[in-house]
Amino acid sequence: MKEKIAKRAAELIIILLVLSFLTFLLMYLAPGDPAEKRLSSQGVAVTKEMLQAEQERLGLMRPFMTRYGEWIVGILHGDFGDSFKDDQPVAPKLIAGLKNTAILALASLLLALLVSVPLGIIAAVRRNSIIDHIVRLLSFIGNALPNFLISVLLMYFLCILLNLFPVVASGSFQGLFLPAVSLAIPMAGRFTRQIRTEIMEQLDQEYVTGLRTRGVRERDILLRNVLRNASGHIFTIVALQIGTLMGGSVVIETIFRWPGIGKLVMDSIDVRDYPTIMGFVLIMGTIYVVINFISDIIYQVLDPRVE
Repeated sequence: MKEKIAKRAAELIIILLVLSFLTFLLMYLAPGDPAEKRLSSQGVAVTKEMLQAEQERLGLMRPFMTRYGEWIVGILHGDFGDSFKDDQPVAPKLIAGLKNTAILALASLLLALLVSVPLGIIAAVRRNSIIDHIVRLLSFIGNALPNFLISVLLMYFLCILLNLFPVVASGSFQGLFLPAVSLAIPMAGRFTRQIRTEIMEQLDQEYVTGLRTRGVRERDILLRNVLRNASGHIFTIVALQIGTLMGGSVVIETIFRWPGIGKLVMDSIDVRDYPTIMGFVLIMGTIYVVINFISDIIYQVLDPRVE
């Protein structure tokens, strides 16, 4: 186990280095000039001399590897650079946005699990019954609906018609509900189908037949054996979904104006704020590979048979 952890940790470091280089390279090759964009947004006539002076001030005229090396050294010290938009440090912005996105992701994940775990278990135990068909249909519909469509429908009915929730989330607890539900519905559909499949596979195993022949109650078999053996796979699914949520809630945050990291990066793309964009990509990539790394270790602890 120690050798596997050390090997995976080394792979993680290599992946992050490659990710950082590719992120910086793509921003370097991206069309558009941040200096020109910033000067134009100030409503002044941009001259060649002004543009060159702004490019030098932002460090855009220096060699590629020099800029990349300085960026990496700064990140290792917790400095993601200054924003091209307002010259403010990028790190505090990313931390604040990341906190709000984490709240939204965990809330939606909790809602999805509260719905999908019992429905998936019931559908697996009552396979091919009317309940199973209804659960499968609902999970299929939920999984098929895109997040933006769900969010628009919820906003129209609950915010505009019934006036139960604010249209703009603005970071409040009440404003958190609709974005969380918009993310939770498709996720609950996927989780329900996956949990149902995993539980059914466990119920078809020979050890379940053996327990039944010895007179063990179905409830005890399900709770003490089936769920325990299926927990590793279910945990991996949930863990990977956390990484996806952290970087994939951009549309929902934009629609509801939730002050998360997704909305921050969308605003940064409009003004070519490359330090903020690069910091976002690097943080999201780090979160995803770290969660994947931790989930693999926990999966092996839960099921030592996994190589």
